Amino acid sequence: MNDSQKTRQIGRSVFAVLMGIVVGVAVTLATDVVLHAIHLFPPLDQRVPDGLLALATAYRTVYSVGASYLTARLAPSSPMKHALAGGVIGFIVNLAGTVLTWNSGPQFQAHWYPVVLTLLALPSAWAGGLIYMRQLPAPNSRR
Repeated sequence: MNDSQKTRQIGRSVFAVLMGIVVGVAVTLATDVVLHAIHLFPPLDQRVPDGLLALATAYRTVYSVGASYLTARLAPSSPMKHALAGGVIGFIVNLAGTVLTWNSGPQFQAHWYPVVLTLLALPSAWAGGLIYMRQLPAPNSRR
């Protein structure tokens, strides 16, 4: 592989991971906005009840799996490694958000919520990568 091909491969890898992250964040934020707009979620400066945080955990986990699937699908090679790279970034961002908001106001009092999101980042990435990998033909199959 020459330098141009290596550069293109790296660019496609970065694109795959970034697209997974961008799509995952965009869908999550859009859902949050809708749920606030229809008044299912309280205003941003108020605490969200635990039941609604469980709902948010569920849809964020589904979106994370989907974003990781997209990352794996777009990866030029090693789809699981790409999905997990996105998961590592998600873990780091979630962990930073957890630490930075730990005692920041009433809307951040449910400490279980960011901890669970942080803990689910890597398993969600793995699940998305695995779903994609299972759709690939077996190495020795004839198609």
